[in-house]
This record gives sequence, C-alpha cells and structure tokens, in this order.
Amino acid sequence: MPEITQPETFKLGTRIVNRVGYGAMQLAGPGVFGPPKDRDAALAVLREAVASGVNHIDTSDFYGPHITNQLIREALAPYPDDLVIVTKIGARRGQDGSWIPAFSREELTQAVHDNLRNLGVDVLDVVNLRFMFDVHGPAEGPIEAPLTVLADLQRRGLVRHIGLSNATAAQIAEARGICDIVCVQNHYNLAHRADDALIDDLAGRGIAYVPFFPLGGFKPLQSSTLEKVATRLSATPMQVALAWLLQRAPNILLIPGTSSALHLRENLAAAGLRLSPDVLAELDGIAAGA
Repeated sequence: MPEITQPETFKLGTRIVNRVGYGAMQLAGPGVFGPPKDRDAALAVLREAVASGVNHIDTSDFYGPHITNQLIREALAPYPDDLVIVTKIGARRGQDGSWIPAFSREELTQAVHDNLRNLGVDVLDVVNLRFMFDVHGPAEGPIEAPLTVLADLQRRGLVRHIGLSNATAAQIAEARGICDIVCVQNHYNLAHRADDALIDDLAGRGIAYVPFFPLGGFKPLQSSTLEKVATRLSATPMQVALAWLLQRAPNILLIPGTSSALHLRENLAAAGLRLSPDVLAELDGIAAGA
C-alpha cells in the first residue's frame, strides 16, 4: 500500500500557511510566567523559525504575561508579509501565575488592545477565544456574550479572523451562527483523540484544526510504543507524533513549541517524515489502549 501524503499548506482565514508552524508559549519563563532564562536564545529561535519557512506563529498576551508577544515583536518586526500571527484571549494571569477566566466585555476588549500594543500591529490576524469553563478540557457553557464582543471588535477592524480554543462541538456550531470561525484549537494527539469526529467535520467545512500538547497524555507503555516506532524510523518520538498529526487530516495545523533551536529544527523536519499504513495502524493502537 502507498504511503499517505497530505498537502503542505492549508488556508487559515484568507491566508495560506505552511502546516508546520510554531507555538511561542515556551518562550516565557517556567509555568509560562515571567521572562525567559535566556532572552537572546528566545529571540534567536523566533528568527530561525521564520527563516526556515514558518509563517504561522501561535501566541497570546497572557503568556508571560506580555513577555512572549514582546519577544515576537523584538525578534521579527517589521513582520514578513506572509507571516500570520494567531493570538488568544479569554484568560488572564494571577500574580501567582494562576490562569483566571477573563470573559467580560472590558477584559476581552483590553486583551485585544494588549495584543495589538505588544505585537506592534494595527490589526490582529486571528484571535482565538479561549473558553475557560474547565481549564482541563472543553466543557459546555454560554459563549454568545463573549463571542459577540469579539465579533464587534472584528467589525471595528481590530481583528481579521476569529477562532475558538478549548471548545466543544456544540459551542463551535453555536459560534458559527454568530460569526465566521476559521480555526479551532483543542487538545489532541495520538492518545487523546476525543475530537476525531470534530476534526473530520471541520475538514469538510474548510476550517483549520490546531492541536496542542502533541505528546501530552501518554502513559509509560504508550510512550514506549511511540519510542519503538521512532527508533525504527530513525526519528524522535516528537517527530513521529507530529508526522502522524499531519497525516491524520489535511486541515490540521501544527504549532509545536520549543525554546531550543535544535528542537525547532527537529520539529520542522517532521514535515518530511512519511508514515506507512502499517506504521499508522501501529500508532493508532496507542489510542485504543488509552
């Protein structure tokens, strides 16, 4: 049987992006709070990512807070014409680094202006509204009021496109009745596959799906299965996990994060790793045993 291949790009809003992007969350300090230990290294990773063809960066002004967006601006502004920066709102950080829901009109409006100021742009390419009804995963809850605020900011020209994060299928369906949704960002990987049906539905609608925690949720036995496959393929477990996601569906966009230039290069190389049907079947067994 032939290997399964997928396109190298996908449409995100009105822009075409490479399917392997970069997540900037790890550029902040421990717990995504405070400054990085090595600021120069963080700036270098961002510059190398873009120089290597990354044109989709995921961030938020509550990373740090403010730190990650300020690093992006320092490293990359003036931004390349093809670069799409996706940010998110819906949370704020406590003084102890805690994650606190921030869903009022005032908080959401302030968050958009914070992102604009710290990124140094006049309009945000894509803003994901992060639902915080359960910080551990999607949970039902009212979304009309906060999403209407974001849609109003879009109409004012401060936001080009809107996405959702930590969202259920029902919330996505409701949201699509309020405004256009260009992407969904949820927890998904080889072992955590609750969104399988959702991904396929979004693919049919031309909506991007952006999984986070590509190695999260593995138990030791499942991790050893992934490691064995990676060893046979002369790849790293992360590369195999990313390659599996790329071959899972054409609308999946990856945002692996790292503060290491070496790991960045390894992650980007996953785009060239092709998994055979037999390997895919073996990896699918990780979810079956979860």
